[in-house]
Amino acid sequence: MDNDLYAGTRQGSAHRRALATEAVHAGRDDLAGLGLHAPPIDLSTTYPSYDSRAEAARIDAFAADGTVDDGPPVYARLGNPTVGRFETALARLEGTESAVAFASGMAALTAVLLVRSGAGLRHVVAVRPLYGCSDHLLTAGALGTEVTWVDPAGIADAIRPDTGLVMVESPANPTLAELDLRAVAHACGTVPLLADNTFATPVLQRPVEHGARLVLHSATKFLGGHGDVMGGVVACDEGFARQLRQVRFATGGVLHPLAGYLLLRGLATLPVRVEAASATAAELARRLSVDPRVARVHYPRIGGAMVAFEAAGDPHEVIRAVRLITPAVSLGSVDSLIQHPASISHRIVDATDRRSAGVSDRLLRLSVGLEDVEDLWADLDAALGEPAGVTVHTAGAGLRVPE
Repeated sequence: MDNDLYAGTRQGSAHRRALATEAVHAGRDDLAGLGLHAPPIDLSTTYPSYDSRAEAARIDAFAADGTVDDGPPVYARLGNPTVGRFETALARLEGTESAVAFASGMAALTAVLLVRSGAGLRHVVAVRPLYGCSDHLLTAGALGTEVTWVDPAGIADAIRPDTGLVMVESPANPTLAELDLRAVAHACGTVPLLADNTFATPVLQRPVEHGARLVLHSATKFLGGHGDVMGGVVACDEGFARQLRQVRFATGGVLHPLAGYLLLRGLATLPVRVEAASATAAELARRLSVDPRVARVHYPRIGGAMVAFEAAGDPHEVIRAVRLITPAVSLGSVDSLIQHPASISHRIVDATDRRSAGVSDRLLRLSVGLEDVEDLWADLDAALGEPAGVTVHTAGAGLRVPE
């Protein structure tokens, strides 16, 4: 876990707080002064005001450039105090000026694309693999966008005058392929780089430090961390955040206050969860890499809680046989999940495109939770079954002897 001193300054002090400290305190710094310990949940949809002239001025300012002042809220679609705390905290962890939260990760990506297409910049350059629904949104052109898929080395040559965005995911879903974000950002020139940081989280990687302008999270995953809240967020500079808020207001893809509360609570334990799950994932990847029932293992150099592996046998039988690990889509929860990308998360991607991006039909994606490593290995070991051409001799305490 990267625990270097990080942005987030106490009032009256130049001390830069560590990431673990920010995770606990960001978005909560005012609570003691309010006489509170836990952040309040503001469920109001509307807010009373007797000064309609002031409200009109605030609405005009928002319509002009997305400015949201520190005055009282007006309407929940414009903003919510509880959600605002989560946005403040996530921006601090990612090292950006601002963050804008949405009802889901796909709503967040949609808002980014609408901001750029609204400026007449409808072309996107992207590197596969991406999350399957992100791939589909770009490919289908439902928002009027046009995408050019390239290898990282082809980014600069693919950029056109109407290119509004370069999008990458590193580590990528589901192969865990990693990109040199600094080199990618250099190739983008003046075109904004959007990096999906869902798998790494700011604990392992902060893309803005490598040149990305926009950082996307499916907050449903590691940020929430318990499989009980859905959300998305874009960390970025304040200028872009203002445009995102305008799109959010117009399209209504707002994050519910209770979800904002749960996501803020999830951030508090994010570093310790990622650190613990990463240690277990690394050990499982090591064991899988020397197992004859596994053809190939993918595990990123930066670590993390995700492992992908290609079964030597039928991957569907592995899914069918797990008992402790939950066979389900999604990831980043305290419990371990396994799924077959070609059947679920990336089914929507054309099969040829899917396979050319490294998503083979035998690939399984494992999201490692907080269970004990030996219990997880026992479940995987049983689910993988016996290797072909191998007989188990029970007298040898489980010793496997080739026939």
